[in-house]
Amino acid sequence: MKKYIDSFMRYRYLLIELVKKGIKLKYRKSYLGLIWTLLEPLLTMMVLTFVFGRVLGRAGGPIGPELYPVYVLCGRLLYSCFASCSKIGMRSIRSNQAMIKKVYVPKYLYPLSSVIYNFIIFLLSLIVLAIVGIVLGIPLTWHIIEAVIPIFVLLILCIAAAMFLSTVCVFFRDIEYLWDVVIMLIMYCSAIFYFVDSLGSETVKKVIQLNPLYCIISNFRRVILLGESIFSSTQETFMLIYSAVFSIIALIIGVVIFKKNQDKFILYV
Repeated sequence: MKKYIDSFMRYRYLLIELVKKGIKLKYRKSYLGLIWTLLEPLLTMMVLTFVFGRVLGRAGGPIGPELYPVYVLCGRLLYSCFASCSKIGMRSIRSNQAMIKKVYVPKYLYPLSSVIYNFIIFLLSLIVLAIVGIVLGIPLTWHIIEAVIPIFVLLILCIAAAMFLSTVCVFFRDIEYLWDVVIMLIMYCSAIFYFVDSLGSETVKKVIQLNPLYCIISNFRRVILLGESIFSSTQETFMLIYSAVFSIIALIIGVVIFKKNQDKFILYV
């Protein structure tokens, strides 16, 4: 363990530079730059609220139509973070193949840096959630501090996905196209714009609750929207434990697979 910690500390400055590079490249040809980080979720929230709240009349539920935009925004932000981290992390080894062939650095820095810079952008986008929440009058309680817990679990899940997918993508490049389909399925199973309690089928409800990303989003919504503790509900506590255990196991699997195959990357990139 000490060997890995020393290696990480030795290359921490490179990790910081890779994170800076990722942020700069993301907005290199954008006139709005980081401002788009705030505008994109806001505009997406408005579209989804109009379509599903006004046109299809799905803005009811336990929170009421007045807080439906915040409900949508919470789900959209967390899902977008996972989608971006997994997609960019998946391509991280291949997109840095020139550096991998020329200079030796720990290869885990590439998927890790891609997750970190996308996560930083996600944290900045939470400013929009705070502004919308204040405008719409969501209850502000000290339980909002607990939002750090699902956010941290989300970070673990994102790193796990990036480590696993970046390894698989080196050997099976078609995974990029397959993952687009999978990530779309995950979106529809994350209850971003609908209420799980309104679904008639108990089987469908159980399937959705097996999605760790939905569990993370549900925990986040509870402390943000309702101003209640995650631990005041047995169901929410179970979902927190389930998503945390799932993410940790996924991270261990991702790291082991990455470590076993990293020496072969140079032959396939």
